[in-house]
Amino acid sequence: MKARTTPILLLLPLLLCCCASVLAQHTSNWAVLVSTSRFWFNYRHLANVLSMYRTVKRLGIPDSQIILMLADDVACNPRNVFPASVFNNADRGLDLYGDNIEVDYRGYEVTVENFIRLLTDRVEPDTPRSKRLLTDDRSNIFVYMTGHGGNEFLKFQDAEEISAFDIADAFEQMWEKKRYHQMLFMIDTCQANTMYSKFYSPNILATGSSKLDQSSYSHHADNDVGVAVIDRYTYYNLEFLENNVKNASSKHTLKDLFDSYDTKKIHSDPGVRTDLFNRRLDEVLITDFFGNVQNVEVDGKGEEEKWKVDALELAKLAANITVPGRKSAAEKAPVVTETVVRKRATVSRVEEKQSWTQSAVGVTALVLCAAAWFGGALVPKRL
Repeated sequence: MKARTTPILLLLPLLLCCCASVLAQHTSNWAVLVSTSRFWFNYRHLANVLSMYRTVKRLGIPDSQIILMLADDVACNPRNVFPASVFNNADRGLDLYGDNIEVDYRGYEVTVENFIRLLTDRVEPDTPRSKRLLTDDRSNIFVYMTGHGGNEFLKFQDAEEISAFDIADAFEQMWEKKRYHQMLFMIDTCQANTMYSKFYSPNILATGSSKLDQSSYSHHADNDVGVAVIDRYTYYNLEFLENNVKNASSKHTLKDLFDSYDTKKIHSDPGVRTDLFNRRLDEVLITDFFGNVQNVEVDGKGEEEKWKVDALELAKLAANITVPGRKSAAEKAPVVTETVVRKRATVSRVEEKQSWTQSAVGVTALVLCAAAWFGGALVPKRL
């Protein structure tokens, strides 16, 4: 006799696919933005990181999920002719410093040790929440770094260096400790692409401003400020984001962003590394990293009817797979839909009648059970 495949087994692959789809979603977005330079002549590096800070905030990531690390020695520098202000364009149309900025690691707190401790959550027990990266395995993380660097190293405030191996090992610890779902690593420095050459952890997408033996260049200077105010790679990333990604509902993908890179404008060869990433770039929204996750949960009202409809469709599918053309029991049964009854008194009487009927049936069943037990007790037992 040929074994008959049950509908539930046939539907198992479908259910597994649905579960996989749910698990593939992330529930939060975080940003770690780092300027590793200090001193007035590195004004543009501060402007770079503050520009990215403004962008992720504009697209919805709250300050509670942004870690901002910078020397913070420019806004109030005595050489700044625009005190308490930082600009990324010579027209000075936008003050990046403003009155709504939260710096989490400032001045000499911006060190290699603190950066790695932040990523791996190896911080002191009394570290405030604002200085911790409170992510989990459902968090997407955008890591942006800018400063002076070279072949597989990035300087921190002209005092120390972090290597490509250090960052790669830190990311591996994060993966082992389930501290991220997917990660976008972006770096603007000389020979930037060498900084992600040692990565080996899964689900990391990386991009940089220049390849080996190439410098990264500033875009333009402000004559009144006296120094360059932004780097080219960051400038053209921001230009695309400002012109195309207007809000968190944007459908532009990372492929669109990377395709916009023009070596003639950037004056170097930006790179993108995708071999560790498990998704196609044309399927990854920019807001998957730059924007906030806005999953909305609604009340259960109406969910029961929706569940019934879904169950009915699954039953039809199962019946059709088992015996083509045969109607399922759920399909044969009349579909009861909820209607609006305007006469509330009539509804009350119907419900009351049903209640009395159910009570009578219950009492009758109890009496019959009692009679059967009593009758059994009177019958003499045979040895």
